[in-house]
Amino acid sequence: MAAPLIYVSFPGTAREALNFYAQIFGGELSLYTYQEFGRNDGPPSAIAHGVLSGPVALAGSDAAAGEPAVRIEGLMLSLLSTAEPVILHEWFDQLSLGGTDIDPLAQRAWGDWDGQVTDRYGLRWLIGYQTQE
Repeated sequence: MAAPLIYVSFPGTAREALNFYAQIFGGELSLYTYQEFGRNDGPPSAIAHGVLSGPVALAGSDAAAGEPAVRIEGLMLSLLSTAEPVILHEWFDQLSLGGTDIDPLAQRAWGDWDGQVTDRYGLRWLIGYQTQE
C-alpha cells in the first residue's frame, strides 16, 4: 500500500534543505532545476522538483514568486518506531541542529520514548519508540 509523500514548498532553500535531510536519513536524492524543467518563473538554479528516496522519503521544491512556502501548524512528521532506537536518537539530535527542541527525546512515564523537534527548515518531527520488555 502506498503512503502519502510529504511535499514541501521551500522559500528558496529546497536544495539546502533536501541535502540536509539526505545527510541525516541517507537514501538517494534527485534534484531538478527550474531551467531543466523549462520554467521561467524563478531563478534558473532554483529547485523545481526534488525527491529523497530512502528510509525517510520527502519531496519538495522552491516556491515560485507569489506562491506560499512552508509554514506548519498542527502537523508533525511522525517517525515513531521507524528505525532502531540508536538511529532515532541520532536523527533527533541532527534535526535539532539549528532547530528547536520542543520536547526532548526522553523516556515517558508509560515506558516509551518520544520527543518533538522543529528543524531549521520549519518541519516539526515526532520521534520515538517503544521499549522492549
